[in-house]
Amino acid sequence: MALRCDLIIRDATLFDGTGGPRRVGDVGVSGDRIVGVGDLGGASADREVIATGRALAPGFIDAHTHDDRAVLMGCDCLRCKSSQGVTTVVVGNCGVSLAPLEQRPGKRPPPPLDLVGDSGFSFGSFGDYAEAVRKTPAAVNTYAIIGHQTLRWRVMGDDLYRPANDREIAEMRRLVAEALAEGASGFSTGLWYKPNMHAPTEEVIAVAEPLRAAGGMYFTHMRDEADRVCASIEETLKIGKRVGVPVWISHHKCSMPENYGRSVQTLALIEAAASMQEVAYDMYPYPAGSTVLMPDRLRDDVRVIVTWSIPFPEMAGKDLSEVARGWNTDIRTAAEKLLPAGAITFQMDEEDVRRIMQHPLSVIGSDGIPHDAHPHPRLWGTFPRVLGLYSRQLGLLSMEEAIHKMTGRTARLFGMVDRGELRPGAYADLVLFDPHKVMDRATFEDPKQESDGIEEVWTNGVPVFRAGQGLTGEAPGRLIRRNRD
Repeated sequence: MALRCDLIIRDATLFDGTGGPRRVGDVGVSGDRIVGVGDLGGASADREVIATGRALAPGFIDAHTHDDRAVLMGCDCLRCKSSQGVTTVVVGNCGVSLAPLEQRPGKRPPPPLDLVGDSGFSFGSFGDYAEAVRKTPAAVNTYAIIGHQTLRWRVMGDDLYRPANDREIAEMRRLVAEALAEGASGFSTGLWYKPNMHAPTEEVIAVAEPLRAAGGMYFTHMRDEADRVCASIEETLKIGKRVGVPVWISHHKCSMPENYGRSVQTLALIEAAASMQEVAYDMYPYPAGSTVLMPDRLRDDVRVIVTWSIPFPEMAGKDLSEVARGWNTDIRTAAEKLLPAGAITFQMDEEDVRRIMQHPLSVIGSDGIPHDAHPHPRLWGTFPRVLGLYSRQLGLLSMEEAIHKMTGRTARLFGMVDRGELRPGAYADLVLFDPHKVMDRATFEDPKQESDGIEEVWTNGVPVFRAGQGLTGEAPGRLIRRNRD
C-alpha cells in the first residue's frame, strides 16, 4: 500500500542534522513526525511542496535564550525566532528563570532578573510554569532550566550580597529537586552578576546536587569571561566533576581588548577537559554582547549602545557616549541616570568569535533578549548569519557543519529525544530555506528585521512561518525535557 502523508516536501537538498553530506530527496510528514526520507515518488500527501534548489534542515535549536516570558505571550512575541528557522528555545540561562519567581507587588526584581521577571507573571513552582507553557503554547518548543539567581531571590530576599547559609542552601536544593521532577532539564548560574558573585563554589555544588540523581545538566554564565576566564573555566569544570553531571559553558567569549586572542588558551583548556568529562559550550556570531547596563563595569575604550531605559525610554538605540555628551557628563554618570537599563557592549574580537565558532565543541545560541526596546541584532539574525556570512560567504564552516551545530549536535547534548535530525520517527521540526540567499538583515542600528531566505518553518509538523506571509498563527510548541520523549 502506498504511503499516505499529511505533507511531502519533494526534491529538496537535505541537510539531515548529523553533519553528514547533503543529498537530494523527499521528506514525508504525518502528524507531528517524519515518516519517510529519500525517494517518496510512490507516496502521496494532502499537501506537497516542490523544493527544487532549496534546502531542508531540522528546525534550528536556539541553545541559549531568555525567552522564558516570551513563550507565554503569544506567537508574535517570537516572530524573531520563527522567522529565522528556530523551532526550539532553551530558557532559564545565566541563573535567570521565570520560575519559581514569585513577583512582589511594587518590587522590581534585581538585575538581571528583571530581563524576564518584570512581567506580572508569578510562579510558586516550576510546575506552575510548566503548566502555563502547556496551556498557552508557543510557535516554538521550550526546553527549560531553573536559575540560581531566581532561587536566591526566592529564598534570601534582598539579602543577596553574601554566601547563602546552610538553611538557605537546603531550601534552594529542595527547589531544584522539585523543578527537575516537574519538567526542568537543568540548573544554571550567572556568577558574573553582582547578586550571584557572592555565591562561593561550594554553594553552587551544594545547590546543584539534585542534578546527579535526575540526570540534569549544569549551565553557567561563568564568574569571569575576561582576565580570569581560564580560572572560571576551571571552576566550572570542578563543579561538573563534583556534582557528576555534564557541564555547559554559556556564550563562551574572551572579553575586553586585553584578552583578545586568548581563545587559543581557553579552547585548549576546554578541549583537554572534554577528554575526561562532558563539557560543551554555545556561542553567538557577533563581537558584541548584551545584558543589563552596569555603570561600574563601563570603560572608555569599549563602545556601548543603550537597549532600553525605564526613566529615559527615548535613549534606546543611542550610543552611551552620545547620551553622555548630550547631558554634558561622563558615561558612568549618564549610565547611572538611565537605570534600570540595558546595554550592548562591543567587548570581543572577531577572530576570537570565528575561532570559538569553528571549534568542534561549539553549538549556536542567540542569547537574544526579546523584551528590549532596541535589542541586539542576534535576537533576529543569529542562525541565518551563521549560514549566510560564516558558512556561505567566508567558508569558516561547511553548511553541513553549521547546521549540525544548530540541530543534531545540540539535540544530542541536551538530551532532546527525536529532535534535530531528518529521519523517520523524528519530530517534524523543519526549516525550508534558500541556501544561496539565506542571510541576516538585522543590524545594530536597525535590529528588528527578518532574515532573507527562510521560506517556511514547521514545528511538530505544523507550519508556523511562511516568507511573505509571516507567522501563521499556529502554536504547536511543547515543553520538552532532557532524555524524555
